[in-house]
Amino acid sequence: MPTTDLNLEDCGSLPKPGPIGRLARLLFAIAILYYLRGLWMIGTDLMTSSGQIQPLLWNGLLPGILLVSYIINIGYSRSWKKLPAIVSVFLLASATTVGYLIESQIENSILAYTVYWWEFYLSMHLGLAFLLSAIIATPGCEMRAFHHLYSIISGKATKEHVCPVGPLGPIDRWEVRDRQLD
Repeated sequence: MPTTDLNLEDCGSLPKPGPIGRLARLLFAIAILYYLRGLWMIGTDLMTSSGQIQPLLWNGLLPGILLVSYIINIGYSRSWKKLPAIVSVFLLASATTVGYLIESQIENSILAYTVYWWEFYLSMHLGLAFLLSAIIATPGCEMRAFHHLYSIISGKATKEHVCPVGPLGPIDRWEVRDRQLD
C-alpha cells in the first residue's frame, strides 16, 4: 500500500533504472510537460466566455491532490505525511470561499488562479523531475532526481527513495532481475 511516509535509503541502495525504466520516466515527463504546456497556453484566459473555469484546470485537480504529498515530502526530504495534501485542499477551499463571497459563483477567478498556479508548480516540478531522472538514471523515485544531480556534481552522497506509487518500482525491479539472468 502506497504511503507518504518518507523512507530515505543510503546512496547506492537502489538500482539505477535500465533502458525501459528510463524510457518510462521520459514518457511520463513528456506527458506531464505537455500538460504544463497546455496550462501555459491558457494562462491568460482561465475562465471561459460563459464564466466557467477552463476544463483543462479541472483535469489536474484530482491527480494533483493525490500526488502533492509525494512531490513535497520526497522532493524536499520532509516527513510531513499527508500535510501537503491537507494544506492544498484547505488552500483550494479557501480560494473557492473567498471567490464566492466576492464574485457570487463557485467557479470564480480567484479559484481559477489558485488552481492554475498550484497545478503549474506541481506539473513543472514533477515533469522536470521525470525528465532529469530519465537523463541521469536516478535510482528509485524521480522526485530524488534533483538530489541525485547534486550528488553527481558535488560528489557528496545523497539519499534515495523507493518509488511509492506508479509503475517505476516494478519496472526497475524487473529490469534488475532481467540483467541478473543475462
